[in-house]
Order: sequence, then C-alpha cells, then structure tokens
Amino acid sequence: MDRQSPLRVAVDGTSLLGRRTGVGHATAGLVEALADRPELELVTFAVTWRGRDGLVGLVPTGTRSATARFPARLARALWLRANSPMVERWTGPVDVVHAANFVAPPARVPVVTTIHDLTFARYPEMCTADVRRYPRLIRRALDRGATVHVVSDFVAAEVREEFALPSERVVRVYPGLRASGGGNADAGRRLTGADRYVLALGTVEPRKNLPTLVRAFDVAADASSDLRLVVAGPDGWDQDALLAACAAARHGSRIRRMSYLSETDRRDLLAGAAVFAYPSLYEGFGHPPLEAMAADIPVVAARAGALPEVLGDAAVLVDPRDHEQLAQGLAAVLDDADLRTKLLERGRDRVARFSWDRAGEELSRLYHRLRATVTA
Repeated sequence: MDRQSPLRVAVDGTSLLGRRTGVGHATAGLVEALADRPELELVTFAVTWRGRDGLVGLVPTGTRSATARFPARLARALWLRANSPMVERWTGPVDVVHAANFVAPPARVPVVTTIHDLTFARYPEMCTADVRRYPRLIRRALDRGATVHVVSDFVAAEVREEFALPSERVVRVYPGLRASGGGNADAGRRLTGADRYVLALGTVEPRKNLPTLVRAFDVAADASSDLRLVVAGPDGWDQDALLAACAAARHGSRIRRMSYLSETDRRDLLAGAAVFAYPSLYEGFGHPPLEAMAADIPVVAARAGALPEVLGDAAVLVDPRDHEQLAQGLAAVLDDADLRTKLLERGRDRVARFSWDRAGEELSRLYHRLRATVTA
C-alpha cells in the first residue's frame, strides 16, 4: 500500500450519537481501528437533525468529522428514490465510503455497507418500523453497486441467499472486542446487592429472549437460595413481555433490572457475575458473551444464529426456546467446577481470535481493492 498517498475513507458514525447500543459500540471500535491505519485518511460523518455538537469529541483525536444537519428519515426516503444527496456533499472528496450501520448513502466512489444481521428478514415482528425498511434501502445500495461487509460467515450465507449476491460481493471481516477487563468484582456485587448472580447484558428487545431467561432462572433459583438474576442494559422497545415474566416469576424478588450503565459499572457487573447468560433467538455476531469471556466469566448462550460460530466450544450452548434446558445449562456452570475451568480456558483462547487491529487491516485491504477497480 502506498503510504505517501493515504486512501480517503468516509465512515458513517451516526450510531456514535446518543446512548450507544451494540452497533454504536462496534462502530466506535471500527473508527478507532481505521484511525490507527497510516495508509488511511479517515473522515467520520453523521446524518442527523439532532445533536448540536454532532461528532465533536466522539472520534479519535486528529481525525476529521462532518455532521450533516439533515433529518435521517428524510435522507433515507430520498436515497430510495434518487442518487442524492450524495455523501460527498458533507464529507468532501473521498475514495471509499463505509456505511457501518446497514443503510448506505449514494456516493461517486465505491461503497461498503455493513450488514450486522438479517433480523429484519428473519424476525420482522421483532423489529421497529424503521428497521423493517432496511431491505428496500439495502437493495437500493446494492443496485448502485455497493459491496457488503458482514461480521460472520453465518450472516454472509444469509445475505447471499436473501439478496441473491455472488460471493465476491460479500466480504466477511470479524469485528474486534470492546474492552471489558479491569472490572472490580466486589464493586459489581455491591452494585447488584448480590454475592452470586446470573448476568444478562445488552439492549432489552424481543429477540434477546429475556422472558425465557427469567423462566429459566426461576427453575435454577429453586436449588440456589442465594442466586440472583441481573438484567442490565439500555431500554430498547417492547419490554412488556420481560416485565410480565418478572411479575409472574416465583423468585421475582431476586431479579434486578438495571438500565443504562456507565462503562465502569458495566465492567464491574461483568467481573462480579457467577455466569453470563445470552439466550438470544438470533445474532449476527454476539459481542456481549465474548466480552464476558474476556472478563473471565463463564457463558451459557443460545445455539442460534452466529453464536455457535463465534463462541465455539467456549460456552455451554442451549436451545433458546427451552427454558428447562437453559436452566440446566446455568446449573451446570454454577455447580461444576471442572466445567467452569474448561470454559474459562477455552474462553481466553476464543477471545484472542477477534481483534480490531486485524479487522482494520482486513478492511483496509478491501478498501484499496475496491478503489483499484475504479482507477484500473
């Protein structure tokens, strides 16, 4: 790669604004990884009508940012019907555009769009109205020639099938991990008011399958009088099912709901957990259980979506629709010291496979390859 002429890459950082969900944290890791690449010149852009300060203070020092004062919904409506407004209107001249959150704007240069999962196609009933519009927006970007970046082989296969794409237009680059070590286990226990707890961490939404976890906890708690369940993470949508499950649980008084957390609280909660539970019905990757492994916490997760690919034999995998099986998985990890030791050892090995440095290098190669097809 020519280090004398950095490739100019524009990355959509709209998901960095406001309280971050999983995609926002993944985008932050992506932006930081690309900013560290000397062969790239990065500009991070956001399309939003809200947030007076835009991306100021949210991107790495020394990199450029551009905030388009434009309603995102209006922009998407226009992108469905026309090739405007083009992203260069806000970023200035660039060589490649990377849309990091499904929706790609039109551009005069090659475009990469990240598809994190196909929840909108597989479980549309679990999606908001905005997310259910993704297929049309994605197809529009594909018609304009976009290359798809996916975060797992599982999603790659689904994207090829759903959008009838050849393999060369779908590129898998695993993401890295959000830093999760350094937590204080005692602080986590004080925060929850529990010495021994099962932790579920992530945005509350239907596909996370948390009511099933509550029912599984109710079974596991029968044999463990000191066990607690902590459901932590931002409020998403349609939380009624979770609230109803907690209200109906025999051990509902031993369930704690914690909403948005500081980064310190998040790390402390991970460090203090006895086991991490992730019974999601569908995942394109699965950052939270890997973060638990990085924090040396054993994991019980769903045998669903990309989780078997990402977690391998470093987690106890169960049928996410079977609360009895989930309860058995939790009990096995809590009660079997040998199993815990094996899971922790395998977890450390698994975590080492995922690196933002490696992701940045692989994406840089993709950007250069796409740019070369234009200049050849």
